[in-house]
Formats: sequence, structure tokens, C-alpha cells
Amino acid sequence: MRVLVVEDARSLAEVVAEGLRDQGMAVDVALDGLAAAAKLDRNTYDVVVLDRDLPGIHGDTLCQMITERDDRAMVLMLTAAGSPGDRVSGLTLGADDYLAKPFHFPELILRIRSLARRKPTSLARTLHVAGLELDPVRRTTVRDGRPLELSVKEFAVLEALLRASPGFLSAEDLLEQVWDENADPFTNTVTVTVGRLRRKLGSPAVITTTPGVGYRIAEGPIRKR
Repeated sequence: MRVLVVEDARSLAEVVAEGLRDQGMAVDVALDGLAAAAKLDRNTYDVVVLDRDLPGIHGDTLCQMITERDDRAMVLMLTAAGSPGDRVSGLTLGADDYLAKPFHFPELILRIRSLARRKPTSLARTLHVAGLELDPVRRTTVRDGRPLELSVKEFAVLEALLRASPGFLSAEDLLEQVWDENADPFTNTVTVTVGRLRRKLGSPAVITTTPGVGYRIAEGPIRKR
């Protein structure tokens, strides 16, 4: 899942971003509306966590810009203006959810995951392929009835590959979806993470590699439940 945090208070933006990364999300940060608009033009996001009172382009205007896009992100307004009237006006602008500051971080995580599931292009909650069963909400993975203990990044890579199955994802695709825009495109991080994931998945191997193309789960499309 890729998230854009738009918040002009740098310290809060960094805390939120790091907390979401700890949950396996790829997170970019914009400190004003102009920077956010530029990132939205370059990248595709599942959820935008949007402060309302922003310099450059106001959060209300930015929210309307997001909702006018064909492949729009889901918008969670995160703001100090938390009265019922503020919530109504924010939702009227096209926001999909509204959370007032101060907030409890576990609630923020749950709301973001809920919005990602509601996105029109989202897939079924539980993913099944090649004897694997992955639940993004409960953060559990099972292969042929055997629970797997995966790191945050290993889990996120596996989820991305399952969602793309039977198609390929290049190393660049995985860097974009699992890490963020600051990831070094020349790093071997993807190779190392996929290698660890393969070992934990065990035999027979389910992740195949095609040089010059990328990685994929070897068996058929996802079955939805």
C-alpha cells in the first residue's frame, strides 16, 4: 500500500510517516499543498492523509483536485478542526474519512487500511495462490497450513506479488510499492528481501525470476474470498 502524508508540521509528518512505514506501508511526505500536487502527478497512491490548513494549496482545494482524478486516491482528512460542522464540510469536499487531532495512532492505521479496502480497484481482503494465504488486515501468512513469520518488508513484497499475480513486478515496481520515492534504484534491497522471502516460503519455490522482466508468483491468478 502506498500512502502520501500531507502535513505542514514537519515533526508530526515524520512521526506519522515512520509509524506507517513500521506497518509495512510505502510512505511519501509533502509539507505543503504545492509539493503534494507535484507528488500526486508523479505517483499513484492508495490513500492520502491530508491536513486541511496547508500553505501553497489549501487542503480543501487539494482534496477536490484528488477527487476529480480518474484513478483517485482515498482521502483521510487529518486536522485540528474537529467539530461536527468541520467534519461535514470536509466530507462534502470529497474526503472519504475525517480524523481530528489529537488522534490515537492505532485508529489512524485502522482507518487507512479500511480506506484502502474501499478503493474501487482494491482486491479481496484475503489473497490465495500457490498454497499461500495472506490476510493484509490481520497481517498473517500461511503456506499449506503452516504459519509464516515474515518481516514487515517481506510481508509487503509478498502481498504486492500476490496482488500482481500472474503478472510480473520488476525490482523498480517493488521499490515503488513497498518502499517509497526515496529508495535508491541501484540498491540490491529488493534482491536481498526476495531472497529472504524465498527461504521462508520453502519448497517448492513459488517466486520465479525472469531476467530483464522481474518477479512473479509461479501459479495462476488470485482466488478471491
